Amino acid sequence: MKLELGFIEIKDIQFSNESKVENGTLFVNADDVKAFVYEDDDVKACVKSVCFDIAKPGESVRITPVKDVIEPRVKVEGPGGEFPGVIAKVDTVGSGKTHVLRGMAVVTAGPIVGFQEGIIDMTGPGAEYTPFSKLLNLVMVCTQVEGVHQHEYEHAVRIAGLRAATFIGELGRNVTPDETKEFETLGIREGLEKYPNLPRVGYVHMLQSQGLLHDTYVYGVDAKRTLTTIIYPTETMDGAIISGNCVSACDKNTTYHHQNNPVVADLFEQHGKTLNYVCNIITNENVYLADKQRSSDWSAKLCRLLDLDGVIVSQEGFGNPDTDLIMNTKKIEQVGVKTTIITDEYAGQDGKSQSLADADPLADAVVTGGNANMVIELPKLDKVIGTLDYVDKSAGGHAGSLRPDGSIEAELQVEEPSLVISRRPCALLKYVKHSAPLAVDTDKCVGCKNCMKIGCPAISIREGKAHVDNTLCVGCGVCEQLCGVKAFHSTKKEG
Repeated sequence: MKLELGFIEIKDIQFSNESKVENGTLFVNADDVKAFVYEDDDVKACVKSVCFDIAKPGESVRITPVKDVIEPRVKVEGPGGEFPGVIAKVDTVGSGKTHVLRGMAVVTAGPIVGFQEGIIDMTGPGAEYTPFSKLLNLVMVCTQVEGVHQHEYEHAVRIAGLRAATFIGELGRNVTPDETKEFETLGIREGLEKYPNLPRVGYVHMLQSQGLLHDTYVYGVDAKRTLTTIIYPTETMDGAIISGNCVSACDKNTTYHHQNNPVVADLFEQHGKTLNYVCNIITNENVYLADKQRSSDWSAKLCRLLDLDGVIVSQEGFGNPDTDLIMNTKKIEQVGVKTTIITDEYAGQDGKSQSLADADPLADAVVTGGNANMVIELPKLDKVIGTLDYVDKSAGGHAGSLRPDGSIEAELQVEEPSLVISRRPCALLKYVKHSAPLAVDTDKCVGCKNCMKIGCPAISIREGKAHVDNTLCVGCGVCEQLCGVKAFHSTKKEG
């Protein structure tokens, strides 16, 4: 399968009465984009308002909370369209010609869910930790219709962002690209014949799919409903995989990351030179132990079936997915295929704690993304796009992260339980019947913050004491079991 990407360099973004790309400048009529976004019924029902802003590299601008980042593209030749199964019809993508508006992105922001969304700083020390500080960002700030469930709102904002990116991408349809590149992977027999002496290498791409708004979509299908399978690398590059993920910022693959996956890019760079890049194997990250076993079995089986010599395995998330990572790695090694894994670490602020929740001697080749528990300080910036209301609650933050002077102190990632393997459905999945919410006896609470380590969106710290948002609590009881002073109790009425 061969894909030609035509890169249109965007050097500036300006609001205008007319939407167009001209001489490297993207002109945007915000009202036209908004009208296109609101043509979707789910957006109409769940998104109260949408407004647009522009953030450029080097500006004293902070964007938060960030939901997704999307690179605008348009299919100009070949089957399918952008974001198949969601925006375009379900046709196989990854071939033909696609134009890319390079150097910019559409960013969805605003009070999305209220936890675990990230921060993009366009300047200062925070800019060093995000690739999006280098882009021209068209930011779409959304607000929620009152009473809409968080799952429905996340879906609507996801669609809104993809529709905005589709509108912007269409502006590049008739623009001559500044650069064109071709990417191709061959069939199994063709590859063997053309590269008989090169090692056969694949990419095992683990997709976040644990639920609780930790979701990834493949051709519009929630990845948790899929089995491990094979996909052409160019399908990933052409919008087949999108993010629906509200996982912590430093562990999150946005849609932009899927479109511009650096593992795919680096493997293509070496394809035909030092290795034969055969395919991607996409596998999900599960909650049930049986599902973890099934998916990892299939990953190893496909690696053996394809007669691969080696694979790169990357994970999204941490803690629970560490088990999926090690199960995949161990089983693939056991069928005779060499592995190298890519992961970040949670080693504590001093770097001395166990950095992964699982391990195995066969996982002996690791590329680390660094320690997510490292504490950083972000100075106050002149402008905020979105709101600072959720800084203390966002992953990596804590009560007092947002200082009175407007600066922020936070970890790159807040600590959570290292590993939870569930043998029943997650209580936060919307099809599961919920128990009565819990409440906190503030006289008993000592403010130790152990409950914050659960990572539950319903728990926060108010005036030094734990607080439960009863609109988010599903009564699972984990906090009650964890609390050493028995400050949590059910609100269920006796009798």
